[in-house]
Amino acid sequence: MSEPIEPSTSSSSTKDPASLIHPRREPFEHGLLSIPKLIFADPTQTLVPLKHKLIEQSPSTHRVNAAAISESLQISIDLARLVLDSLASVLHLESDPLVQAKPDGVDEVGADVHDLVLFLYIQSYKKLLPRTHKDSAAVADVWPSTSAFDGYLSALSPLQLVRSNSRRFVPSQADEEAHQLSYLQKHLGNLVSLLAEPVEGEGEESLVLTMERLEHLGFLIQFGDKGSESGHLSQYAPFFANSDPDMPAVPVPAAQVHEWILNNIASALENISERISPKENGLPSSSDQDVPMADACTSSTKGSTCVRGSSFIEGISKSSLVRHASDLKGPSVKVLNCHDSVIYILAPLRYATVYGCSDATIVLGAVGKAVRIEHCERVHVITAANRICIANCRECMFFLGVNQRPLIVGDNHKLQVAPYNTFYSQLEEHLSEVGIDATINRWNEPLPLGAVDPHDSLSHPAGVSDAQAESAIRVDPDQFTTFLIPNWCGGEPHGSTKVNPFPLPEAYVESQDRNQKNLGEVKQLLREAPLEDNRKRELSTALHVYFKDWLYASGNIRQLYCLQGE
Repeated sequence: MSEPIEPSTSSSSTKDPASLIHPRREPFEHGLLSIPKLIFADPTQTLVPLKHKLIEQSPSTHRVNAAAISESLQISIDLARLVLDSLASVLHLESDPLVQAKPDGVDEVGADVHDLVLFLYIQSYKKLLPRTHKDSAAVADVWPSTSAFDGYLSALSPLQLVRSNSRRFVPSQADEEAHQLSYLQKHLGNLVSLLAEPVEGEGEESLVLTMERLEHLGFLIQFGDKGSESGHLSQYAPFFANSDPDMPAVPVPAAQVHEWILNNIASALENISERISPKENGLPSSSDQDVPMADACTSSTKGSTCVRGSSFIEGISKSSLVRHASDLKGPSVKVLNCHDSVIYILAPLRYATVYGCSDATIVLGAVGKAVRIEHCERVHVITAANRICIANCRECMFFLGVNQRPLIVGDNHKLQVAPYNTFYSQLEEHLSEVGIDATINRWNEPLPLGAVDPHDSLSHPAGVSDAQAESAIRVDPDQFTTFLIPNWCGGEPHGSTKVNPFPLPEAYVESQDRNQKNLGEVKQLLREAPLEDNRKRELSTALHVYFKDWLYASGNIRQLYCLQGE
């Protein structure tokens, strides 16, 4: 029996953040799919034979395409392609061929079998329940009242039983990380066994892990706080640390790897417990702090924090807020609990999450991996992204430039989708940086999945789990307008983008041309109208009144919040 492997740090009082193990948030936040056939009662019992079957189909490359996934999991080819696209969006190595593939080349490249089985295993993960905001009185002041159709829907649909009556707030980052680590701690033995292989001639009892197989665990865990920049997992493993790069590393007993990672998880959980304890005693914790729900102006830093690779914008109310790339501390952004505001994030991003917002307009620059919009009401989201998932939203509009079909999951009502409708000077530069193809826009192909999220920890009424989510309808071309990002957002160096880089469908172009022509005719009539001065003043007053009414009715009054501080 080999000697016990110590965690990367031995003293809880002097832990170096770079030496601590962390769960990779991306698979848990953006990689879970509401597809019942991907959730197994006993993942190991299902996935071990599945892995062997898939490897037999591709013995040389160990990579499988959508057809093989469809046949093995008994799902449609569209859902199999969705599995490939979702896995590609959350993989840990940018060098993986699946990540590098163009949208039309994903199926040809296929997924590595070992990454695929880990991805399928975590589909059984249950998310941590949302918490109540500690300042519930302040939240009540800005959260919208119950929607007018709540009573009608609750009388018709059992899905209303799923929605909590209390206002939802995301769990703290520390609590969420501890929950994910605890899940990995519980299932680590199964995850390691999915990657291990028996020593030739010694049977299944003598499982070993090669350095190459260990790297696949980097899909779920990492060391340090720099995300994908933290390097290969084997660099932190004591049994591979001094391996000769010119010689193949000797495989290590799976039990030894299991023990090493368990020790590190225990150390990380202890560290999280130490960070949470002062908070529970009423003391603030700098690494996991709620931002006061104060007004923010365009040049203010209020409402923004940064936690392990993510920038947070939280609690903005009745304000405008602008963030450029230089204002963000990481490649991911989370916009939480913002109300009656306009938020511009004009930057290249990897991931973006919008949660618990209402009566707001949110512009997300270019998001190369995935966007998730969840538990929002009466929000307009404008984004250019590789993919987007919309969950449990009401009366929201989405103006999209997306390379993949928008996913619609959960309890949604009265959603609308439209083509992308804005630009800013650096948009094309940002699209190129994160790998979004503006010639591909699948905004009008929403893909509704389950009406109930199987990954939440709530109980659901019988018979609801098989229901399909309500899809989104297209915005009528005559109701489509271009969204202008005001000049005061141009704090960054000017770029070359002068127009919307996503081509509009013909019906929307015709509608815009028609509206422009009508506007010109109205202007001409007003200029030529033979009115006396007092009548002109009355007409001008009436136009101002109707314009003001339109500003409030459309929600565009929010764009004027930026002028309050000037």
